[in-house]
Amino acid sequence: MNVVSTSPSATEILYALGVEPVAVSHACDYPSEVEGTPRIDASNIEGETSGERHEQLKAASADGHVYSVDAEKLRAAEPDLIVTQEVCGVCAVDTTVVDGVLADLEVDPAVVGLSASRLGDLDTCIRDVARATGRADEAEALIAELQARLAAIEERAPETGPRVTVIEWMDPIHIAGNWVPELVSVAGGEYGLAEPGQSSVECPWSDVVEFDPEVLVVAPCSYGVEQTRDRLVELAERPGWDGISAIKAGAVYGLDGSSYLTRWSPRLVDAAERLASVFHPDAFGPPPGDVGRLSTPATS
Repeated sequence: MNVVSTSPSATEILYALGVEPVAVSHACDYPSEVEGTPRIDASNIEGETSGERHEQLKAASADGHVYSVDAEKLRAAEPDLIVTQEVCGVCAVDTTVVDGVLADLEVDPAVVGLSASRLGDLDTCIRDVARATGRADEAEALIAELQARLAAIEERAPETGPRVTVIEWMDPIHIAGNWVPELVSVAGGEYGLAEPGQSSVECPWSDVVEFDPEVLVVAPCSYGVEQTRDRLVELAERPGWDGISAIKAGAVYGLDGSSYLTRWSPRLVDAAERLASVFHPDAFGPPPGDVGRLSTPATS
């Protein structure tokens, strides 16, 4: 079976089930085996700062040109199945784009559109992919493993934890939503600026200051930790930054958002484990090396 994936989340689920796609999205970078796989699309967003990228996204979304799909590469892949997504047309190629391209091609593959907004939806997506690829046994084993790891985190996490804010975009400020509030809760933190299942939305900076997080996790979509560190000035220059408890305590951390928080893939459980080590290092040990500490405690 020739399987094409148009989103990183779908690609990660496919590989976790033992299915190697014949073509993928430009943003598919995990696992390492995907390197060298043909890419069927490209992003039209190239801004350097968060604000520039945001404005380009708005303009591209308005006329439907966030991504360019290479119809000939898609045709050459001879897909029997395309696994796409129905969550966010600015995050990856979605069902609408796929249907539009297929209308002009002489191929008629099955199309599975994945959708998630809560942590439990990951199990549903895994089963949907498994059903389409004949991997039911592999899916149930994977789901059982992920659930066991989440249960182990909840069991070890202290009953009380720090106030936490996870920022998904720095200019304008967007607070991470969807499954992130649940991940924070599993890891033993208190999340106060978004509800489980709520889409990530723009938030006034004054609300962040008022909430006064004791831990601030900066995890912009499509930014690595070092890029986040370089762009942290977009937050640090805002009024009230120095008075936030997390800044005074040196508890500002960078996390690769695309790797751990913005994709509904098995790595959401990896994210929960990393968050637990940030919130409760005495119980879980220090965070792994791919979690960057972006600030140090203030001196008196």
